[in-house]
Amino acid sequence: MKIVKRYDGNPIITKEDIPFPCNTVFNAGAVKHRGEYILLLRVETLEGRSVLVIARSKDGYRFEVEEEPALAPSTEEPFRRYEEKGVEDPRITLLDGKYYIFYTAYSSYGPRIGLAVTRDFEDFKRLGFVSQPPNKDAVLFPKKFKGMYARLDRPTAPEAMGIWISYSKDLIYWGRSEMVMEPRPGFWDSLKIGAGAPPIETDEGWLEIYHGVKTTAAGSIYRLGAALLDREDPSKVVGRSFIPILSPSELYERTGDVPNVVFCCGAILESNLSEVKIYYGAADTSICVGSASLKDLVESCHPPR
Repeated sequence: MKIVKRYDGNPIITKEDIPFPCNTVFNAGAVKHRGEYILLLRVETLEGRSVLVIARSKDGYRFEVEEEPALAPSTEEPFRRYEEKGVEDPRITLLDGKYYIFYTAYSSYGPRIGLAVTRDFEDFKRLGFVSQPPNKDAVLFPKKFKGMYARLDRPTAPEAMGIWISYSKDLIYWGRSEMVMEPRPGFWDSLKIGAGAPPIETDEGWLEIYHGVKTTAAGSIYRLGAALLDREDPSKVVGRSFIPILSPSELYERTGDVPNVVFCCGAILESNLSEVKIYYGAADTSICVGSASLKDLVESCHPPR
């Protein structure tokens, strides 16, 4: 069964759409703000460092890209030393009237999680770094649990490259960390997994679209899967897809800077509450979109074996 239907006009954004010279564009955070679709694109410059650039659309398919980055590696301390190699892979969550942006800050110390905030996608403020390196793939839940913020992330430990949950009173200091999901030996997500889009609340639980990686003789393959987390205790997995919801099969997904990759940082539940637009990077080279019914995504998640 095909769960995610690709848009016929994919890819929707390539480097030719970026108004300044760059190498690639991929891995975009996605939200809807005042009826407008907004993507926060990861754009890799010619020097090799990534910046974050806004693209806007009325229909979710045809985007106009802004001329200047919204966030670029900072030239001021204490941010400069931890962003010297780029700012990457943003995830956006609306909570308490503000849009919080988790991003990966990259430096010689490795990846760590940065946090920024905006109300209008015009002015942005960095709030600080909220993890030690190496850590990445952070998504913020759009709801508090017993007064605490909650996030998923992926500490980069070679022996356990799974998805963790942590809690915070102030979004800066995090603790009570627990492993939520691990790679599954023999499955399509056997090497490592990481959170993708911020969780979507459903009647059945929190829907998390995540990426999973398997190593082959020809290299790694990045695919997308779905998981359901308990509505009241999101550290508990209610269901998980046995097969991918999206695998690289099109030419633009199988060839590029990093072949055989589909990687999601943002998904939008439409106002009809039945369709989900899934924005994903293809082969670390372009931005694509696919759509799926919320019902199909939820039903793809089976109780853990």
